[in-house]
Amino acid sequence: MAELKNLTKRSENYSQWYNELVVKADLAEQSAVRGCMVIKPYGYAIWEKMQRQLDDMFKATGHVNAYFPLLIPKSFLSREAEHVEGFAKECAVVTHYRLKNAEDGSGVVVDPAAKLEEELIIRPTSETIIWSTYKNWIQSYRDLPILCNQWANVLRWEMRTRLFLRTAEFLWQEGHTAHATREEAEQEAVRMLNVYADFAENYMAMPVIKGVKSETERFAGAIDTYTIEALMQDGKALQSGTSHFLGQNFAKAFDVQFLDKDNKLSYVWATSWGVSTRLMGALIMSHSDDNGLVLPPHLAPIQVVIIPIYKNQEQLAAISEKADSITAELRKRGISVKYDNADNKRPGFKFADYELKGVPVRLVIGGRDMENNTVEVMRRDTLEKETVSCDGITDYVAELLETIQKNIFEKARKFRDANIRCADSYDQFKEMIEEGGFILAHWDGTPETEARIKEETKATIRCIPDGFDTTPGVCMVTGKPSARRVLFARSY
Repeated sequence: MAELKNLTKRSENYSQWYNELVVKADLAEQSAVRGCMVIKPYGYAIWEKMQRQLDDMFKATGHVNAYFPLLIPKSFLSREAEHVEGFAKECAVVTHYRLKNAEDGSGVVVDPAAKLEEELIIRPTSETIIWSTYKNWIQSYRDLPILCNQWANVLRWEMRTRLFLRTAEFLWQEGHTAHATREEAEQEAVRMLNVYADFAENYMAMPVIKGVKSETERFAGAIDTYTIEALMQDGKALQSGTSHFLGQNFAKAFDVQFLDKDNKLSYVWATSWGVSTRLMGALIMSHSDDNGLVLPPHLAPIQVVIIPIYKNQEQLAAISEKADSITAELRKRGISVKYDNADNKRPGFKFADYELKGVPVRLVIGGRDMENNTVEVMRRDTLEKETVSCDGITDYVAELLETIQKNIFEKARKFRDANIRCADSYDQFKEMIEEGGFILAHWDGTPETEARIKEETKATIRCIPDGFDTTPGVCMVTGKPSARRVLFARSY
């Protein structure tokens, strides 16, 4: 109970609230390696549910999993100039392959005789190693398309870190596909962005805006980067998934050609796409409150917790029998349940702890409930309690979980929609950006104006959004013609 009282309120310090919640809800903690995190079992259980669902969605669209090396020869990164420039400052380099004991007995040192002929880069992303491999796999149009995904870790040197949102090492999936035509590759990039949007909205209960990145914000080495952007409760945007149309850039860099149906040599067309453990941060910041996590039932490791309240062992035995029966019925419906009859923690502590961890539904069974054949039900999203008959409790809980899922999404959607505004002048834009949220404004399409806005307001173009006002106008900064409004926000 005391732990909850110590949780900083969102309104007081959102950043501190987030950092405390990640640690207190047992999701993750800082590690002995600066910039890296330890994902704790409860946090990893949420990530596993995300991973399992996404993996099913990838496989349903014809993708297969593979695994490629962690280490990439330095020369590979030099092949695609824009790509290496984008990642050069974040790369960790392996220069030696052996240690030895120091002669003075002070410990181990790098053996100078074990210097690598060519340095190896710990993967910041895998386009280069994968396209060097695809050269061996692709000779003819019959070998295409290749639809591969890998679940892996990557390393991007990062010293200013925040758990889940920005760490040097993080977990992710990266899809890498090869196609015979430009049209097929572009369709693939859009299709995978739609998979991410489907996952974000129907599983994470997090509304997103789909769109394409500006030239400045696109992935290094891509022709187009498609993105889903979500709005956190503090009014900042979070890029929550990206899909890249890579054109023939990597095929040309690694000389990946194929004989087409007309027996002519052509370069392969490519995509790559990924989401990472950053989605954990998105999940926390989209829904959680001053009492702790609020997890959408579709991703909660424990969907229902049952807690007994008893005066003696005889009463506990009777409650346990009832709880076991309810547990069995719920599990038959595919609902994950925990019956917590541990006697080393008081019920009040358990209530607070499961609230903090965001368990969607709590059932409490006491002596009076046994007499009346009832159970007390509390839903985490609203903290509302209700006493319900044990007859039909399985259907009641199953329906309640879906109600909670929808309610969490609707709450987030209403918040997002209430925080999308249009700015027609730069002064108006500057005022709005201080209040947070998404701002739709005209921009003249130049990197120079984009850079000026970023420098003066800390706002970036999140995307050129789908489904919003496409009326031409004039740039809010320069007064030059603007094809349409784009989406701005301050971001993580």
